[in-house]
Amino acid sequence: MSHPWIKAARLRTLPLGIACVALGSFLSLYKGHFDPLICFLTTFTILALQVLSNFSNDYGDSVHGADNHLRVGPSRTVQSGAISKSQMKMALYVTGFICLISGLALLYVAQLPLSVLVGFLILGVFAIVASLNYTVGSKPYGYSGLGDLFVLIFFGWIGIMGSFYLQTKILDWQILLPATTCGLFAVAVLNINNIRDIVSDTKAGKRSIPVRIGRDKAIIYHWLLLLFGFLCSLLYVIFNFEHSIQLLFLIIVPLLLINASAIYTKQAHELDPYLKQMALTTLLFVISFGAGMLMSL
Repeated sequence: MSHPWIKAARLRTLPLGIACVALGSFLSLYKGHFDPLICFLTTFTILALQVLSNFSNDYGDSVHGADNHLRVGPSRTVQSGAISKSQMKMALYVTGFICLISGLALLYVAQLPLSVLVGFLILGVFAIVASLNYTVGSKPYGYSGLGDLFVLIFFGWIGIMGSFYLQTKILDWQILLPATTCGLFAVAVLNINNIRDIVSDTKAGKRSIPVRIGRDKAIIYHWLLLLFGFLCSLLYVIFNFEHSIQLLFLIIVPLLLINASAIYTKQAHELDPYLKQMALTTLLFVISFGAGMLMSL
């Protein structure tokens, strides 16, 4: 059995953070730029933010009652008593401080112009606040169905575009296409979680997208996330086509089909393994997409 703090950190979700920095770094290298220190600090910062969000989710769902006897997913550490509310609250402060220090170190190493530096500072503070307020506070946005938008913004647009810019100092709006892929795949991971927890979330007043639209429409929503995510990167390759090896990322298609089928055929208590499968599929997409782009040079 894993240690309670390791369980609370939800390590199986961390491939999503690694994936978004890796994609930004692959695209930076494709454009002729790569800074290993910036890559490392970006990865550390985004993983710290992800752990902060997971701790917040564990604490917030316990406080608001989403972690109850109806929940079919793995038990949470605060709800089960493995970690007390006061201990988790302290962990939120400590992890938030680590995020702040890591982010400041990243910006120092990146040596950005003042105007850009201020922009990244604002984004950094917003990221910490957003990670904390997902399920914590009097009006947590995760309970209003806005979690999907948060994931798309941070694990897609900001994560990839930010990582790319910090290394290249270039704004390339075409990067939004693969960034959107990564973001939509990350939203798909959250959507599986929310489909699984429809019953317990409904009882707790957590108005996630699946709770709002129902399981059947949430399945269609899931398929659209996978389809449009895939098409965005296909469009990027078309715009930048040099060699057929750039289509290497097509190897993930069977995994996307497996995931899409499981959401339709499996019962709620059977969905949990497919969160990990979708997170790892996202990481495999990034590796195969990045490798394809680099091998086309």
